[in-house]
Amino acid sequence: MKKKAKAMGAAQSSDSIKRRSGSTGSSTSLSQVEMFPVFPLDILEEIFLNLPLHQVVCICRLVCHQWKGVADCDSLWRERCRREGYHLKDASKVPKDWRLFYYLCKQRRNLLKNPKGEEKLKKWEITDNGGDKWKVEKIKVPHPNEAVQINFITSYGLCRKMQLIDLSVEGYNPAFMDHFQPDIKISDWYAPRWDCGSEYEICVELLNQRKKPVQTFAPETIYFEQWNDQKWCQMTHVFRNYGPGVRYIRFAHGGKDTQFWAGWYGIRVTDSSVEICPAGDT
Repeated sequence: MKKKAKAMGAAQSSDSIKRRSGSTGSSTSLSQVEMFPVFPLDILEEIFLNLPLHQVVCICRLVCHQWKGVADCDSLWRERCRREGYHLKDASKVPKDWRLFYYLCKQRRNLLKNPKGEEKLKKWEITDNGGDKWKVEKIKVPHPNEAVQINFITSYGLCRKMQLIDLSVEGYNPAFMDHFQPDIKISDWYAPRWDCGSEYEICVELLNQRKKPVQTFAPETIYFEQWNDQKWCQMTHVFRNYGPGVRYIRFAHGGKDTQFWAGWYGIRVTDSSVEICPAGDT
């Protein structure tokens, strides 16, 4: 009798579970229903808005079709941009992919490698190495950015170095660059020695697929007299409305001393940067 009662109780329990799951023929178990409840879409979107980016994309999006639909929805990423202050610089250029726009805003960074000389001359292509060649050493005069403690130094012959940035490799696909044409911000810091005259030059080019210039920033060479204040100076420029076709950025700078002194008495450079700025905050 006890065995029969237990069997009847098990059957009743099984029937109640099936009724709660919505269909006696459904293969969905109670544990699955409880684990992945069906939220109203607006509530689910609000939950996603308060989660880190990687959790939304790499975890929540993979749970079920409903969650994937919300994670892929433009309204989610448009609202995320609004809340985090990523505003369009041109209201007429609406992103075709708000998730990509948000991601690129979030990932804004310096695209130059080893900009402060912490890895000596690695990542830089030396195009001119005159005099006693390029040298890397600790700064002699404090930089406005206390984190900068190392600089590159030129000699009595012309010294130039460059980097070529492949935008596709850095995550900026051609469709985004052509349609949105985000601002491209350039910055470079340079300083002379106080006891020796020197000169500084910079040339930054936006290049097409064939590596031909689309737009160029190349100001006149800057000269420093002997017995100067040896303060750090900043060179900045923002490329805007440069048109479609930009696929690479070539950054080159350098200089020399003007008194032909053996050693390293020429211009010093450090903390160079190239940034893609999708949002209108440049």
